[in-house]
Parts: sequence; C-alpha cells; structure tokens
Amino acid sequence: MSEDEQPNERAVGRDGFPARMPEAPPSPHRPSAIVARPGLDERVNVFFAAIEMIRMPMILTDPRRPDNPIVYANRAFQDLTGYEEADLVGRNCRFLQGPQTDRGTVDELRDAVAARRAIATEILNYKRDGTPFWNSVLIGPVFDEAGDILYFFASQLDVTRRWASEQAFRQAQKMDAIGQLTAGLAHDFNNLLQVVTGNLEMAVQSVGDERPARQIARAIQAAERGAKLTTQLLAFARRTRLEPKVIGLNALVLAFAEVIESTLGDAIAVKLDLTPGLPGVTLDRTHLEVALLNVLLNARDAMPKGGTVTIATDPVTVAGDVVAQGLPPGEYVALRVTDEGEGMPPHVIERAAEPFFSTKGAARGTGLGLAMVHGFVQQSLGRLEIVSREGHGTTVSMIFPATAAAEEAPAERRHRPRRGSETVLVVEDGDAVRSLASEYLEDLGYTVLLARDGQEALAVIEAEPALDLVFSDLVMPGGLDGLGLAAEARRRRPDLPVLLATDDEPRVAGGPRTPTMDVLGKPYRKSELADRVRAAIDRGAGQRVAPGEPHHG
Repeated sequence: MSEDEQPNERAVGRDGFPARMPEAPPSPHRPSAIVARPGLDERVNVFFAAIEMIRMPMILTDPRRPDNPIVYANRAFQDLTGYEEADLVGRNCRFLQGPQTDRGTVDELRDAVAARRAIATEILNYKRDGTPFWNSVLIGPVFDEAGDILYFFASQLDVTRRWASEQAFRQAQKMDAIGQLTAGLAHDFNNLLQVVTGNLEMAVQSVGDERPARQIARAIQAAERGAKLTTQLLAFARRTRLEPKVIGLNALVLAFAEVIESTLGDAIAVKLDLTPGLPGVTLDRTHLEVALLNVLLNARDAMPKGGTVTIATDPVTVAGDVVAQGLPPGEYVALRVTDEGEGMPPHVIERAAEPFFSTKGAARGTGLGLAMVHGFVQQSLGRLEIVSREGHGTTVSMIFPATAAAEEAPAERRHRPRRGSETVLVVEDGDAVRSLASEYLEDLGYTVLLARDGQEALAVIEAEPALDLVFSDLVMPGGLDGLGLAAEARRRRPDLPVLLATDDEPRVAGGPRTPTMDVLGKPYRKSELADRVRAAIDRGAGQRVAPGEPHHG
C-alpha cells in the first residue's frame, strides 16, 4: 500500500543503472473476498506458510480499528520497507509516504478505502533508511459472510526500475527535441555573429582615431562572447567538432589541479580520490577540461559558505541492463565531482542539464554549464549522471568508454595566414555573410566568384575551368546542401578542393569525406579563413601534381 520514489538522481540508481523489469500482462481478479473465519491467530496453516514464503510483499489492515492500522505484514514487505513487523503493526500506512509522494494518489487511496472498494495504483513512498521507491499496489476489501468489512488486503510490487527506465526515455526524448531546436537557433545566431564580427574587424582597420578604435574593439569582444554562448549551445546539441586523443583522467586532474584551486577560491577545499591504474579514455582534452571546470563551478556555487569538493575517478563495468543504462556493455571510467551543498530536489535534477535552466538566478548563471557538459559527454559516447538529495550534497559523474593506454599525439602545428591570387567560388544564401566572405577573400588577394545556392554553384563550376576552390556554407536551400555540393563537385572535378563553413561540424564528419574537402567552424575570423583557404588550395594543388612533377604551392 506504500510506495516510494527513485532516489533523487537522473534515471539511475546509486550502484548503477536501473533496469526495466518485465511486467506480467493484466489478468482479471476479484475486487473483494469473503472469509468464514476472520481471525489471524491460526498462523501455522498452509495459507500463512505460503504468504510468509512468497516474494511478493503483502499486508493486511483492519478498518474496524481506529485509523485502519496494519495488523499483518509478511516477510517480503518487511524486506521491501526495511521495517520489522513490530515496527509496522498498529500503524497506518501513511507513515511510508514522503515529501515527493503525490497527494492526488493518496486521496484516491483514501477514497477507495472509505468506499470499501478495490483499487490498483502506483505510489511513491520511502523505506526506513529514507530511500524512495515506487510501489505498484493492489488493494481489496475482505468481508465476512454477513457482508461486514474485516480487513483490507494489499499486495505490493517494487517498480522503481521501470519508472527509472521510462523517466530516462522521456528525458532523452525531451533533450533531443531541445537539442534540435537549440542547434537551429545557434546556426542562425552564428550567421548574425559572423556578419557583426567580420564587419567590425574590417572597420577597425580603417579607423585612425584611438577612441572609435577602442569602441569597435569592445564591440568585437562582446560579439566574441556571444560566439562563445553559441558554442555552448552547440555543445549541448552535440554539434561541436571534437579532436579526441587518448588521455588519462588521473593525469588530467593532477595537471589541472592548480587551475582548479585558483578558480574555486580559498573557501573551497579540493580533495582528490583518484583510483590508480585506470585505463585511458579517448576524449577531446580541452572540452573535458571545460566540462570539469563547469561542474566544479556549480559545486562551488552550491556551497556559498565554503566546504569540500571531492574529485574522484574509478572504473565502471557495464554488464547488462542496456536499455536502462543507455550504454553498451563494456568497461568505462568515471570522473566524479561531489560537493557538500544543499542538494537538489528531483524536479530540479530532471531539468538540470537543460539550456538556460539555472538554480542560481539570472544574475549568477546562464544555465548553459551543465547543458554543455551533457552534450560533450554524450558526443563522447558517455553518460552524465546526477545524484543529489536535499541536505546531502550532489555528485555529478561523467562516465566515458575506457580505451587502451597510448601516448597522446603531438599537437598539430598551424600554418601562418598567407595571401593568394587564385579564384575562389563563395556559395552562401545569406547576402550579408556572402558579402563579408567575398570582402575578406578579395582583401587577401583572391579573385572571388559568387553563388547563392548549390545549383548556381554547379553552373559556375561547369563554366569556370580555372576555379581553384569552392568555399560553401553547409546549410543551404534548394535541396542541395554543402555536402551534396561537395559530392557533385568531386564527381565533375575530382581535383577541385571544397571548404565547408558550418557550426554543425559533426554532421560533416559523419558524411562522406574526401582528401579535397575541409571544414571551417563558424563564426570565423579573417585570419582563420585565410589560413584554411590557403591550406585547402595547397592540398588541392597537391592532388593535381603528377608523379615526379615538382610542386611549389
């Protein structure tokens, strides 16, 4: 008759991911029962022996006594709730309810008991140690032969795992929908920022007075902060470009410790609990450091009077329950951050990773920190877990697939920006962005041709044999996007390099790649465009060089 909610965590249990329990198909049952011998004294018969041995929790309550107390609870019910029979008998079942128990469900149970009718429902209650659990309960009245009420019989079934699995599925659907919306908004916003930052960058070069130059510089800084926000939005939507390398989490935390301590301040003590001998993980180091820093800043803000933050690492083995866990079986490594703050209620945990949802107030946070962490972890084929209880702090865990240890690849050296004199076709449906890209390239010495969509671009490619590069936006109208244009260009001109500008770089990475195709993230600066255009043209020239022929590109 009592139920409890899952612990205040995001669709997971404390020791792993809850699995969906198979449910038996519904079957008809009697809404009430009639007995000839109402006493509970004969507990040595077969009926009581079976009830004591059965694994389904069962209780009897006596509505003839004040407050309808429990008069019998079998061993399975005692195991479920953690109470001994002496602690149960004589008490109304309401003591198993808690702060998150739905009041409407409680009213339905009360009305059914008052009307002496059967009811089947699910309710959230709490065990003796405070752990919440969901209980599917079936209650029916028991009458004597004269029709007078004797007892209420209630059977129970712990369905916490099913609730957790369904909650995880609903949460995943919601986050995917928000991610799609977020990615679309960020794409449009990036185009606007591209025009703003680009024109400001061009304008500052022609301003001679110091004061207007400072004003433009401040405007550029503000636009760059806006670009950083769109980057966080795209990270949430899993649309950022990652450059993963094999790293060790312990080594990363130790190397990052000085930055962590200076960022958190003197009021926060940092404790490390790193498990030695961990396998490596294949991650983008910079994105992981930013994700860790975001989680640590949240932990600091949860302890305004100071406290201890514990950073821990440990191995995790996923052996089953794949549907509930959202991870394939295998070996994983967890990076956990635990604070001593006030914790979060379940409804806050459920929304904690949504963009712009913040418990800090408008003046203290954008609500993008955990959203970015969530997107990065999922894009890295891992899982973000949040475990929190009000008054008991919060643990945020980033769980990543383990990989064999290996040396990190050396950092790639960037080319210095160089000018050129080749011919570049700029393909962009936005007039302002197209005009800016053209101005950038012409200022760098290139001859620029323009097209508004993929079909216009193909016509130019056919008509201009001297073309050296196609610089195209990824998202375009007319049924032929940047990837489609790149494929058509390669079919017609296999040696023609294509440079795609996009804020959805993983989409490009998931599409067909060729030696002559490259990607430039938006919004881009003039220097970045110059560097990438020069490299793309040189790479294309290398593809055209015949064996043994010298190349001076």
